[in-house]
Amino acid sequence: MPTLVLLRHGQSQWNLENRFTGWWDVGLTEKGVAEATDAGRRMAAAGLDFDAAFTSVQSRAIKTLNLALEAMDRLWLPVTKNWQLNERHYGGLTGLNKAETAAKHGEDQVLIWRRSFDVPPPPLEPGSAFDLSTDRRYAGIAVPAAESLKDTIARVLPYFEAEIAPQLRDGKRVIIAAHGNSLRALVKHLSNVSDADILHEEIPTGQPMVYDLNDDLTAISRRYL
Repeated sequence: MPTLVLLRHGQSQWNLENRFTGWWDVGLTEKGVAEATDAGRRMAAAGLDFDAAFTSVQSRAIKTLNLALEAMDRLWLPVTKNWQLNERHYGGLTGLNKAETAAKHGEDQVLIWRRSFDVPPPPLEPGSAFDLSTDRRYAGIAVPAAESLKDTIARVLPYFEAEIAPQLRDGKRVIIAAHGNSLRALVKHLSNVSDADILHEEIPTGQPMVYDLNDDLTAISRRYL
C-alpha cells in the first residue's frame, strides 16, 4: 500500500504579515522553523520513513523539507526540486497585504481572486520588483504573469504523474514539501474533490498530511499528524 506525505512549508514571514506571496522567495519565521522541525519529529514518532522526497524551487519549502528530514535523521535522502511544485503565482497581488487589498478593491473582488477556481488575479506588470523572468531558477521557463488554481493544477498534476506517481507505484515511500495551492492540486486529484469544494480546503503550515493509497493511487484515507 503506497504511502504519501504532503507537507506545507512552515510559517513564512509573509504568512505572518498577511501578504500575498506566490512565487516570490520569502524565508521562514522562527515559528516556521519550529513547525518544520516538529513535523519531522512527529513523522519519526509515527514510524514514517521515506525513500524519496520532492519539493519546489522556493526556499521556504526547501528549508521546511530539510528541517523535517534532519529531525528524522534522513538528510541523506534523495531530494528532487522542480518549479512545477511552486506556489500559485499571485501576479499583481504579489507583496500586497491582504486586508489592505480588500479595503482598496472590495472584499468580494479579493475573494474572487483568492478563491475562484479559474479566475486569475491581475497580471504582474513587466518590470515589477517581483518580476522573476530573469531568475536563473526559471531559465527556459515561461514565468506566468498570474495563475488561477486551475492553472496551478495544470502544471502540478502532469509533473506528479510523470515523476512521482511511478515511484509510488513501485512501492516507494514519498514526501512532498510544497505550498498551499500546489498541495491543493494534489488533494483534489487524490481525494477526487470537486472544483467547488477544493476552494475551501485549508492546508495548515507545518502539519504532515498522510495519505494511504490504493495501488491505483486513489485515496484510502488521509490524516494529519
